[in-house]
Amino acid sequence: MLKTTVIQMNSRNDKDANLRQLRELVEAVVAQDRPDWILLPEHCEWLGGSAGAPSVAEPSTGGETYSLLQDLARTNGVWIHGGSFYEQSPVAGKAYNTSVVFNREGVEVARYRKIHLFDVTTSDGARYHESATVLPGGDVVVYDCEGITIGCAICYDIRFPELFQALGRAGAQMIALPAAFTQLTGRDHWEPLIRARAIETETWFLASAQWGQYDTPAGERESFGQSMIVDPWGRVISCAEAGVGWVSAEVDLSVLEQVRAQIPVWSNKVIHAPEGVA
Repeated sequence: MLKTTVIQMNSRNDKDANLRQLRELVEAVVAQDRPDWILLPEHCEWLGGSAGAPSVAEPSTGGETYSLLQDLARTNGVWIHGGSFYEQSPVAGKAYNTSVVFNREGVEVARYRKIHLFDVTTSDGARYHESATVLPGGDVVVYDCEGITIGCAICYDIRFPELFQALGRAGAQMIALPAAFTQLTGRDHWEPLIRARAIETETWFLASAQWGQYDTPAGERESFGQSMIVDPWGRVISCAEAGVGWVSAEVDLSVLEQVRAQIPVWSNKVIHAPEGVA
């Protein structure tokens, strides 16, 4: 059993305020629910439009967000899957959208850079062009958390099932998805996509979301929220209400084993990854 918590934030374009909120939420979660593992949302440190990514990007290690997450993990004796923050890249004017994971001692155990970048104009006319200032990652990442193999993804990745099949082939038993889904797409797609990926991979699926309004140079935007924990059968075990907060649940691998025994998709699979694809 692994006691898990997904935190829901309302990050904005004030980094100091966001990091204070992050610390307060983690400390409150630890005091109240005493989890083993905590997931934060995408852009937990700053949310103000991807155009600002290069200006707020931090070094790979030692920056404000990295150091805070590391300290919170070590001080509280918990695993922290640090949502994502903007990480400096070797290309001028571009950053990575990066998740970093720390164990109970505050040691970095995994790093994932978002592969699929959000280049979309939604039906309400809002334009998102993440690739203008963000470089894509290229690695499929899993890590061991006290006997549970956890796969990494970020937000828009969820629309590309090939990534989750690759995580399953890499042994993932639980998948972590920090996100900042838009209000418009989230209403119809957020829960169905999460449940579909959980059902397809027969994994526990934990999604930590941004919620609420935030300002960008292109105008006000709104994130959907509804952070949730879904079991390998696709059942929603816990779901956050509107607002800042969190939900917690026990991840039980016996549930995964029962589901995989009942419907053995991994052993029945006929179409496998092409040669050279993870």
